[in-house]
Amino acid sequence: MLDRLIASTARYSVGVKDFYVEDAPRFDNTSVTTYFVLSSLQVRDKKQGGQFLALTVSDKTGSLEARMWDDVDEAIASCSEGCYVKVQGDISKYQGKFQITLKKLRMAAESEIDPADYQPSTQFDVEQMWAELRGYVDAFKNAELRRLVFAFLDDDQIGPAFKAAPAAKRLHHAWLGGLLEHVLTLVRVCLATAPFYPEVDSDLLVTGAILHDIGKIRELAWKSSFSYTLEGQMIGHISIAQGMLREKVQALAPFPEKLRVLVEHMILSHHGKYEFGSPKLPMTPEALLLSALDDLEAKMQAMRNEFAAAAASGKSSGEVTDWVRSMDRPLLNTQGYLKDE
Repeated sequence: MLDRLIASTARYSVGVKDFYVEDAPRFDNTSVTTYFVLSSLQVRDKKQGGQFLALTVSDKTGSLEARMWDDVDEAIASCSEGCYVKVQGDISKYQGKFQITLKKLRMAAESEIDPADYQPSTQFDVEQMWAELRGYVDAFKNAELRRLVFAFLDDDQIGPAFKAAPAAKRLHHAWLGGLLEHVLTLVRVCLATAPFYPEVDSDLLVTGAILHDIGKIRELAWKSSFSYTLEGQMIGHISIAQGMLREKVQALAPFPEKLRVLVEHMILSHHGKYEFGSPKLPMTPEALLLSALDDLEAKMQAMRNEFAAAAASGKSSGEVTDWVRSMDRPLLNTQGYLKDE
């Protein structure tokens, strides 16, 4: 059946995607035909017998929960998580959020798809961000730390992946170039904050900021949708980064052992608490400041995401958002609240 579906889709020309997730408020109670990435797919039992599909479909503007009540077997046979699909369905609102009830779903042919429609990407120029980041490393007074960081940035595999990778699957900077954007913003915040704390070594702090999430280039995959690699699920980006650091230090030998210990400690402790996945708690001024600023930078971007999602769902800018699970609270956009008044 899969071969037959693929063959049939070859007759189509490049698909025109004229509906995006962000358009849902304008299409409430309307039927649409469009293309998505199938981000997740679960088969569930109906109360009255039979099965239905609980799906998440996505494009570069966001994700929609989807349900498909009929033709389940054919859909399962033709599509899997991560594939591109063409769908027909009805947009509606359920419990305050837009969703799509699917009537038809099939695999989309490669000729119908422009990948740029489906992967969110940074709004900033990647090469400009990369040049700025390298400029901060060039300014290091510590030649050994400069040598270490450039060993990562100049690596033929690490460098391009660093520029392309998202910083997360969902929570913050979950778009192409998101890792670089997050790291560069964090470096800027570190450099602005460090002068207030004379016990902090600025070069060491910035080294930790650049390398703390380097393991995410192997923890995450970002071909058609964002997902975790097997290595990411089994080991995680903190331990992956620890291994990458040791490999680079060995290649750079001789490298000062004390600096290796301090940088490795920042990587291992940057989540701040054991319950957040840190094998160690921050024990140095640089590790403590990095952990606090990394958490702050991630949370501020998560707030921006929630404000945008609330606006897309039709909420007034003066209302609190829905409950944000990652932060255990609803949020309020101060600027929107004051503007409404």
